[in-house]
Amino acid sequence: MRRQDFVFCIGYEGSTAIVDGKLLRRYSGLSTRQLAEAGLFKQAVCSALWSGKPEELQEVLAVYNQSTATPVRSVEELSRIFGTSGVPDGVKKITIV
Repeated sequence: MRRQDFVFCIGYEGSTAIVDGKLLRRYSGLSTRQLAEAGLFKQAVCSALWSGKPEELQEVLAVYNQSTATPVRSVEELSRIFGTSGVPDGVKKITIV
């Protein structure tokens, strides 16, 4: 699985990752911060998780809290809100829809 596949993944069916092709084509070149600034917070969280850099998650949290009326206290809570916990193992196929 490539970074772009994980960042724009909308779900899984067994060992197949389902990727949003429209978002992939439009935003695949953006950095983690740029994704967050574009309002693509789920994708930004996924990008930060892919990088493995905790400071990127903190950056997404800061951008998120600047743009919402209900601030989030931690990166764990932010990950839970967007349903992301890490890069899955065992993905063998990518389907772009």
